Amino acid sequence: MDSSAAELAALIGDRVRVARTAQGWTLDQLAEQAGLSRRALVNVEQGATNPSVSTLLALSDALGIGLPSLVEPAHRTGPKVTRAGEGATLWTGEHGGRGVLVTGTEPPDVLELWDWTLEAGESQVSEAHSRGTAELLHVHEGELQVRVGDDTTLLAAGDALSFRGDVEHAYVNAGDAPVRFSMTILEPGVGSRPGSRDPRG
Repeated sequence: MDSSAAELAALIGDRVRVARTAQGWTLDQLAEQAGLSRRALVNVEQGATNPSVSTLLALSDALGIGLPSLVEPAHRTGPKVTRAGEGATLWTGEHGGRGVLVTGTEPPDVLELWDWTLEAGESQVSEAHSRGTAELLHVHEGELQVRVGDDTTLLAAGDALSFRGDVEHAYVNAGDAPVRFSMTILEPGVGSRPGSRDPRG
């Protein structure tokens, strides 16, 4: 990991540990709730790994705190400014693409703003998010294929798409030029969903 990735991994680890402790959960309880192995969770809390977006979503959902709470810098009350280059890079493609969480809100209704670049041949597959999640995206340059369940939509620069994020979906650059798009994700009722399990029994 480079220094910025190592700093982010350490920040995430600290926040996961603090949130788990605040819940009164053991490592095993959080691992079970998030569907992760105990070893994977230990690595996250120790800052020894740069967790995938799906791992971060599993942890933030289990803890009921929303993804931005795990990765964004601490801020005071009032307007929250993210300066250019300060967003959290949570996905890196094999050819240099990046998924950056630019900013987000806090629970219960978590809204995330992302800046994505997919280089030629890159794709990002996302598991289904929690029930009720919605996604909006806007293509700034290039052509983007978006697969939502069994449907595939091809978007050109200037096109936009809205869809349910609680089914498996994927973003694909099948062309030979980079594609850049912004995305907003709404995850309502984080931490207050009926029927969510309490690891304490």
